[in-house]
Amino acid sequence: MLLDLFLTFLLIGFVSFGGGYAIIPMIQLEVERHGWMTSQELIDVIAVAGMSPGPIATNTAVFIGFHVAGFWGGATAALAMTLPSVLIVLLLASFFYKINEAPVVQSAFYGMRPIITALIIFAAFSFAQSNGLLAFTKDSLIGGLLFLLCLLALLKYKWHPMLVIVVAGGLGILLY
Repeated sequence: MLLDLFLTFLLIGFVSFGGGYAIIPMIQLEVERHGWMTSQELIDVIAVAGMSPGPIATNTAVFIGFHVAGFWGGATAALAMTLPSVLIVLLLASFFYKINEAPVVQSAFYGMRPIITALIIFAAFSFAQSNGLLAFTKDSLIGGLLFLLCLLALLKYKWHPMLVIVVAGGLGILLY
């Protein structure tokens, strides 16, 4: 089991780019393929991982590893998830100043931006669909309204994200 966790999260760490939210679809695919959690359990894990300090992808890996194999599963998943980044950063750091200005490198980074955005949007829709938020129920309409109010508070009124989280949590307690 530990070897499966290690190899799975090592692969995810090596082939995923764009930050934690862009990695979530790949984590979801692997968790479902291995049968480690139900879709609802994974949604709950991602929600907690997103609110926990640290990178969401690593936090998610730790929670999944812990769920599957206890303490050593969490430690194994964390190591496997972070090892590729550490290795890649160490390798690229020595060449960074030389390759950063190269036109082909700049072009590659510009080319990756749309796919990273698409992966983040895919993750949002995937989890909204799994959580029943795309159906028109009373709860989904309240959730949609809460989403719009939070977005408005962040974009127009420039509220601090922590304040929005606290207010949304309070409204969730009152409304649900």
